[in-house]
Amino acid sequence: MFRSMLFVPGDSEKKLSRAETVPADALIVDLEDSVAPERKAAARRGMSEFLAHRAKRDGPSLWVRINPMNSPEAALDIDGLHSAPPEGIVLPKGTPEDVRRLAGQLDRLEGAVGSERGGVKIMPLATETPSSLFTLGDYADPAVAERLAALTWGAEDLCVALGAGTNVDEHGGWLPTYQLARSLCLLAAHAASVAAIDTIHRDFRDTRGLRLRAAEARRDGFAGKLAIHPAQVEIINDAFRPTEKEISYARRVVQAFGRMPQAGVVALDDQMLDMPHLRHAERVLQLAGESVS
Repeated sequence: MFRSMLFVPGDSEKKLSRAETVPADALIVDLEDSVAPERKAAARRGMSEFLAHRAKRDGPSLWVRINPMNSPEAALDIDGLHSAPPEGIVLPKGTPEDVRRLAGQLDRLEGAVGSERGGVKIMPLATETPSSLFTLGDYADPAVAERLAALTWGAEDLCVALGAGTNVDEHGGWLPTYQLARSLCLLAAHAASVAAIDTIHRDFRDTRGLRLRAAEARRDGFAGKLAIHPAQVEIINDAFRPTEKEISYARRVVQAFGRMPQAGVVALDDQMLDMPHLRHAERVLQLAGESVS
């Protein structure tokens, strides 16, 4: 379960080193948007060295954002993973067909390095082009979903693709097109039975806005949020950490069903609870790091 996933430019040794001290659940070594075209090769070297350095160490999960599958850089990015494959790939401007193509390349990579097939997972940035919104339902296809760890969405590239002046209103809230993209990504992730990860909060100095957006994301069913600055990580972690009140109530729900293992409905605090309430309680306990077995 990833509450916070922090992007780190692959061509910055200083930022990669600093990222090791940040309490993010996952680090995403970025080879795409935060790296200038002339620095792509340097970023791949930095990525390979960082992954090799972090291999077999405890700490955050390690991911790599490659370049889009239709770019010549993508194959070079994937070749650079042979020394120490990461836990997952963030796929920009992704589509279900791109996931299939990338999965085939990862099959060959895993065979070459002798690792278990399917070990490297994929998280597409699933809404960065206008056409991608019309393919979101296809992520539930078992041939696609077997490689997925999560789906996330992006508003910046979509805004550029539409030629729009902005993607937010005067209060910083998403405009309708981007609300739609966010909602469709959330629904597609749950249809594919994978985590939904909310997009970045662009203004890293706006801590109040980040707290609000992260709380909204958790409320709506997202499992975590992307971060672009180390200062955002703790705020995101806190937002996705259940309160003691929530944890206590979730325990009571699970216990109530545990006392009546054959029942589909139980009574608690003068309310009738059924299976969706149990699943929600179990999810709260999982977020809190507690076993639900």
